[in-house]
Amino acid sequence: MPMLRKINDVSALSLRALRAEAAALASPSKAMILSGFFKTGPGQYGEGDVFIGLVVPQCRQLAKKYLSLGPAAASELLESPVHEERLTALLMLCELYRKGSPEEKKAIYDFYMAGVRWINNWDLVDLSAPKIVGPHLEKASREPLFRLVHSANLWERRMAVVACFHFIRKSDFADFLKIAEVLLHDKHDLIHKAAGWMLREAGKRDKTVLEGFLSEHASVMPRTMLRYAIEKLPPKQRKAVLESSRK
Repeated sequence: MPMLRKINDVSALSLRALRAEAAALASPSKAMILSGFFKTGPGQYGEGDVFIGLVVPQCRQLAKKYLSLGPAAASELLESPVHEERLTALLMLCELYRKGSPEEKKAIYDFYMAGVRWINNWDLVDLSAPKIVGPHLEKASREPLFRLVHSANLWERRMAVVACFHFIRKSDFADFLKIAEVLLHDKHDLIHKAAGWMLREAGKRDKTVLEGFLSEHASVMPRTMLRYAIEKLPPKQRKAVLESSRK
């Protein structure tokens, strides 16, 4: 995958420093826990991913400290086999996108969309798609999301729905609801959780949006999606929705 710009010698030296600092913070015991939590075993969705035992706040600190390295260094870091290095790269790209010029934002968005093979676990998607994909498509065609939601790639489908968090926060629900309808028959639990989460967030901003979706689709919603969606509803209403969905 091509980098956003060619990395120079100074940045390369600093990138080595970032990696050395990450290695110094590594915790084998945490790495073992994270490897299990993110399902890295044979046949699991994170198969083969490598963890060194850093948590998100540590990755945020690294991203902030080395942000001046710029997008070229972040793009090289994104190709790392180490999960926490990829996470740090994405956190850098999110902040660089937020601060960037229109041209820089487009370059980062294009790079991100071309690099999904490296954005290959739910935390990587969830921490970046609403900060890059969502904002970039806010005033543009949402067609890329509808392409992603039909992908055979699990992470592209999750990216499509979680990117909508940016729109949902602005009470812009129409495209998200269309995407949620597409995902009603998705087979993967991680998609059920993501769609249910976004439905819950929509309901927190406009309860009628959630109630309308439930009225039309609760009977065919995957159980996990449904439970996530209704989590913040009053207990009596949750019970009524669950009972009606069984009929």
